[in-house]
Amino acid sequence: MPKKLIKHALIPQEVIEQKIYLIRGHKIMIDRDLAELYGVETKYLNRQVKRNKDRFPAEFMFQLNNKEKQELVTNWHRFESLKHSTTPPYAFTEHGVAMLSSVLNSERAIKINIYIIKAFVRLRNVLSTNKELAHKLGPLEQKTEKHDTEIQAIFEAIRQLMNPPEQSKRRIGFHRE
Repeated sequence: MPKKLIKHALIPQEVIEQKIYLIRGHKIMIDRDLAELYGVETKYLNRQVKRNKDRFPAEFMFQLNNKEKQELVTNWHRFESLKHSTTPPYAFTEHGVAMLSSVLNSERAIKINIYIIKAFVRLRNVLSTNKELAHKLGPLEQKTEKHDTEIQAIFEAIRQLMNPPEQSKRRIGFHRE
């Protein structure tokens, strides 16, 4: 069954960013998504990679295990066809994607590669911004916790003031026994 290949040259960055996943602590792209973007079949892309294995060390590319493949199938409907596949897909890191343009050797691969690398860089910038924000929120959160305990003490004091004082058991005034 022929796969739908993206024909137009300009691909929105959001489309590329949606194809980047976090697996084994690495931001990666799956071989079939890359093949679709480059306008080639997945088996052609993988064949070119196998012919140039020296260019793809473990930190550039790895094959998913069955558990990771199953997670892809479960979480993303578009990977449904992988469900019964006997060979797990390959995952390419940012450096592996950069190396792909040299083995695919086409003008389209070079152009698409630039878009993909820009998407990886943009995601890295977004993540670093979020880390900075989280770093700044830590001290602020600690200050809030301190204020929370102080506010809690104020509320407790107000509650004590709102409670009526205990009645004295001794009655005041002259009483007959």
